[in-house]
Amino acid sequence: MKSITSPLVTRPLTVAALLAFNGGFVDTAGFLGLNGLFVAHVTGNFVTLGAALVTGGHGVIGKILALPAFMMVIALARLSGTVLRGADLPARRILFSINVLLLLAFFVMAVRFGPFPNADSPLALLTGLAGIAAMAMQASVQRVHLAKMPPSTMMTGSTVQATLDVVDILTGAHPEQQPTIRKRFRRLITTIVAFTLGCASSALLYAYIGFWCLGVSVVIGMIAAVTRVEEGGT
Repeated sequence: MKSITSPLVTRPLTVAALLAFNGGFVDTAGFLGLNGLFVAHVTGNFVTLGAALVTGGHGVIGKILALPAFMMVIALARLSGTVLRGADLPARRILFSINVLLLLAFFVMAVRFGPFPNADSPLALLTGLAGIAAMAMQASVQRVHLAKMPPSTMMTGSTVQATLDVVDILTGAHPEQQPTIRKRFRRLITTIVAFTLGCASSALLYAYIGFWCLGVSVVIGMIAAVTRVEEGGT
């Protein structure tokens, strides 16, 4: 079956930047509105879970559920992608569309039921799980369909590699690999900047309009979903 053409065609790095912006945006809004829950950053939840267990407070249940929920969605995305490709269907676009629906669910539930004074309440947990599902879907689809691009929901590894690359560029190390190093650095710095802008804009908007700011993430997700990636683009 022929895939449905998309009105937007761009390079993979542009889509990766959109996803990185959303990764920072959604994670920041979730952290601010769900008592320190990272919906996109599994490692962060380990840290805040340890702190919550020692100091007390809300959010322990959500942090415990975050890892298995994240893993479950990634597994389902993997299986669904395999089935869709086997049926000659546009797996990337369909899975990104599901990601938009999950972002929309997170947005609607957060606005409807938030703010959450108790992050362990059933509605707060369901809302947080919707955000976790959206970010897990995004991370999974990008890892499979935009595998050459840096990750969009975690920046630690990207920052380490970008620092190594800029040192190699400035010192002229590995001259035979300089084109590859420069291309990788451009990709890394683009996604790091996009993620940072997502975090900053989310924090600013949340301060003024609360969870309504998540509407931005839905729009960005829709743009990424309808965009067709240029073959051979960088």
